[in-house]
Amino acid sequence: MYKLFFRLVFRWMDPEQAHHLAFRWIRLAARIPVLRTFVAAVLAPRHRELRTEALGLRMHGPFGLAAGFDKNAVAIDGMAMLGFDHVEIGTVTGEPQPGNPKKRLFRLVGDRALINRMGFNNDGSRAVAARLASRTPVFRTVVGVNIGKTKVVPEAEAVGDYVKSAERLAPYADYLVVNVSSPNTPGLRNLQATEALRPLLSAVREAADRVVTTRRVPLLVKIAPDLADEDVDAVADLAVELGLDGIIATNTTIAREGLGLTSPPALVQETGGLSGAPLKARSLEVLRRLYARVGDRITLVGVGGIETAEDAWQRILAGATLVQGYSAFIYQGPFWGRAIHKGLAARLRQSPYATLADAVGADVRTNS
Repeated sequence: MYKLFFRLVFRWMDPEQAHHLAFRWIRLAARIPVLRTFVAAVLAPRHRELRTEALGLRMHGPFGLAAGFDKNAVAIDGMAMLGFDHVEIGTVTGEPQPGNPKKRLFRLVGDRALINRMGFNNDGSRAVAARLASRTPVFRTVVGVNIGKTKVVPEAEAVGDYVKSAERLAPYADYLVVNVSSPNTPGLRNLQATEALRPLLSAVREAADRVVTTRRVPLLVKIAPDLADEDVDAVADLAVELGLDGIIATNTTIAREGLGLTSPPALVQETGGLSGAPLKARSLEVLRRLYARVGDRITLVGVGGIETAEDAWQRILAGATLVQGYSAFIYQGPFWGRAIHKGLAARLRQSPYATLADAVGADVRTNS
């Protein structure tokens, strides 16, 4: 039914306007007690066998919402209502910013993909921290906070900008993510080089520890699929060296060649990060490489091109303890999370693994 609605209505709307409209509906439903209880019962049934422990946190399952959908922490309960086991908000920057000029979001419907050059449009870390501080949760869900660089801050001053966000947001984050891989902030991806990444991650870790003394806030880094293999290895080694808690693989790609894209050339060549189905193979490849390098020493989060339960299951077998999605939600709608959970539970029951944790990295271990 949603796919019919998408074809008849959403497909013909500006993608950003459609996003805001759907977002308002989700937030409204989550505010009405009887309705949200009913929606959650239908769309977010619990499967005991999928219960997951990761980053020192307990979750109903491994499937979460990737950063980018709820940039300002305004619909956490709404997304939990739709079946996401964790919700990663952001990307949040040190200062508020409007993002890039519109039009900045494009659908490649035939490729089941999106291109965005949003540019970290958000309310800023102070406002988002205040929103999180005043939040009274309706549904129990893990909340990750993804932080990035304010566009006007020079690259040389990036560490201080990230630290400011970490100090404000770490007290309200179940885990914290340093985003150095969006293609839409000039110079940001330069921070993935280990000589720049080491002081940045160390400073954010120190800031989180300084402002949160009652617990350890897990710290992760999100990397791009466009890194060369040797750079993926270097980030993996650095994460282990610094005692990082996890790596999220991967963000959007600036690549267009070799992805089998069938959309009109003018649309394909729009500037920005490509997400969705065409990213599937490279994201899985990066994940496998990371797991082969780090094993179980840190938590890996698989994201990029996940559309089905089979996609999520393949990420788990490749080393992901957690998986995330976003783009497929636009195309598949509110029953997507339910389908992922049902399919994952079925695959686990049919597998030789007693628990989901046993399945993590099984394919890589077998082939190594």
